Parts: sequence; C-alpha cells; structure tokens
Amino acid sequence: MQHWFDPIAIGIVFLGTLAATVLRCGLVDARLALATVRSLVRPAFDPVQARAEVAKQITEIASDGFLRAEPRHFGDQEFDRLADILISQRSAASLHDEHSKYRSRRADIASRAVRFLDCAAELAPVMGLAGTLIALGSSRGGGAVTGAAAGGLVESIAMAVVTTLYGLLAANFLFAPLSNAVQRRARAEERDRDAVLDWLENGVRGIDGKAAAHPGEGDASPVKTPKAKAA
Repeated sequence: MQHWFDPIAIGIVFLGTLAATVLRCGLVDARLALATVRSLVRPAFDPVQARAEVAKQITEIASDGFLRAEPRHFGDQEFDRLADILISQRSAASLHDEHSKYRSRRADIASRAVRFLDCAAELAPVMGLAGTLIALGSSRGGGAVTGAAAGGLVESIAMAVVTTLYGLLAANFLFAPLSNAVQRRARAEERDRDAVLDWLENGVRGIDGKAAAHPGEGDASPVKTPKAKAA
C-alpha cells in the first residue's frame, strides 16, 4: 500500500486544486467556504431548544405585557435580534422583514461556499491529469530502458496513476460531498427557522387578540387602593 501514498502527487492535486480554486473564486469565497465547512462539525440549529426559549418569551409577554417584558436572549443572533424588535415595537409585524435579512445573508454565504466547493470538485480531476502529465514528462525516453532508467520509468508511471486517482477521489469523495452537505444543512436550517418564527408569530397574535378583547389588561400595572382607616 505504500506505493499508493505519494506526497508529491498529494501536493500537486490538493494544493494545486486549492490554489486554482482560490484564483478562480477569490480569497473571500475561500474564507467563507472554510468557515462553512468548519461549521458542519458543530451542532446544527436546534428548533426544539429555540422553540422552548421563544415559549418563555411569549409566556412573559402574556403575563407581564409588552411594557414590562424583557427580551430573552439565548445565544442565537437572529432570534436575539427578533426578541429586541418584538419588545421594542410591541408587535410581530416587523419580524418577517428582519428574518428575511438574516435569511438572505445566510443564503449568500451558503451559495458562495457551495460555488467554491463545486469549483474545487471540477478542478481536482484537472489537477490529477496535470500531475499525470508532469510524471510522464519527467520520465526519460529513448533507447533501451535498463537499470536505473527502468526504475525511474516505473516510478513515473506509478506517480501518473496515483495523481489521476487522487484527482478523482478529491472531486467525488471530498469536495462534492462537502458541497452537498453544506446545501443540506442550509436547507434544513432555513426550514427549522421558518417553523420557529411562524410559531412565535402565532403566539404573539394570540396575545394581541386577547389584548384587543380585553383592553387595558396586561400592559398596565395594577393600582392599589388604600384601605379605609377604621373609625
């Protein structure tokens, strides 16, 4: 198995693929792709936990009213911002607009990361072919092949085969699967976030409906009337 491990072939295929992809897509897309790939090993957005935290916010608004309720933050940048908007504006009308901004930002990052990884998957076999040509071009031809020359030719052919294999493996077992994983994670996260946001809006509308049916309740502090002194 040792002849299948060739550091030179690895450098040509993997480093060459990354260099060519950066030249084609740019450093910004490379950084976004790296950050997105790293995020795949971290826990995904948890809709159950988010809904539990949002439920606490809805319960607090229902019991204390918008005036006395405080925004609840639980570490998610988007829903922390939505909580601030909900309490400050005392309505769910602007939540979808703010959610659309975060959603567009996430979609842009995911699309740029996917484009970078797809480009790498496209270029990896090309770099494998380049490594093959380099290996064959470095072998000495002409005359009888004997002794050391025969050994060099065998090594060149072996490197040519290995670089081709590395290119195919990098494209189909690394870059393309990573691209698909990023797309799946992005679709699942947006679906879950939409569901939690809809649940939040329905809860707030329910509170608004109760407030409209019983005006003056919830947002005003109860006034204590002094007891009459005994005669």
